[in-house]
Amino acid sequence: MEKLTGLIAAPFTPFDEKGALATDRVADLAALYGQNGVRGAFIAGSTGECASLSLAEKEALMFAWADTKAVNPDLKLLYLLGGTCLQDIQHLAGKAAELKLDGISLVAPYYFRPSSVETLVDFCQEAAAAAPDLPFYYYHIPSLSGGFYSMTRFLELAAPKIPNLAGIKYSHSDIMEFQACLAFQNEKFDLLWGTDEALLSGMVAGAKGAVGSTYNYAAPLYHRIIRAFNEGDLEEARRLQLLSVRIVELLVKYGGIGAGKAFMKLIGVDCGWSRPPVGHPKSADLDKLRSELEALGFFDFCNRYETLQSK
Repeated sequence: MEKLTGLIAAPFTPFDEKGALATDRVADLAALYGQNGVRGAFIAGSTGECASLSLAEKEALMFAWADTKAVNPDLKLLYLLGGTCLQDIQHLAGKAAELKLDGISLVAPYYFRPSSVETLVDFCQEAAAAAPDLPFYYYHIPSLSGGFYSMTRFLELAAPKIPNLAGIKYSHSDIMEFQACLAFQNEKFDLLWGTDEALLSGMVAGAKGAVGSTYNYAAPLYHRIIRAFNEGDLEEARRLQLLSVRIVELLVKYGGIGAGKAFMKLIGVDCGWSRPPVGHPKSADLDKLRSELEALGFFDFCNRYETLQSK
């Protein structure tokens, strides 16, 4: 299977002023990625508020992203199927196959959690089998799913059971495990790095592709980090990575995922606000956020966007 390289954004799911799904704004995101060197989209993930979407909305969102191939035909589209209801997961997997997306993903069930990694693999096997021709990625994010399973053991068990297993989207802090998974069976599987503020550490460990929310609005900064690393200029790479750390600190300070949508508004791409229980910055805080971003030089390295309407 083809391994993914470069930056893959985790898109925000756009909502309108009333909180309804706004699929008409998806094309703007695809165009934004094309204009800023982002190679893929990991759709309906944590940043995309997957747990706050109905099945019908997830399907509508998938169709909207499939339509963006007309705007950005080279963009790789990966879709997170969910992680709780197997029937919904299999339904969405079938739709992803019909639309010929580039891959599917699954997070560990986070209410009725699998009691063992063996049970998790069996669950993933049933999900992946619903779209056997699509690359399947397990999404490892134990900080949100509560699924603190061994990923090396997961690969050992899943490799013979899931023929379309492509790899793991690794959003955890255990670099030792990440590197061990990367080396598994002579680097057979694709390990996508999922911690933006530690991209440099991931590249040192061997990461070639990375999925993240801050690539929605700061991809040029990460391109510079990657270039400095590839040129052997670690001092410059560390300096730039610290800017990423400062951005993520502000993201956390102003509300996390919901604050990310404020960043999007500041670069000219309106994705609305997040649904409850995810919060977002208050109006009084938006000017403070802008000022702090200006002090970082954010607007010198943020994503640039030429609207579709202006073309």
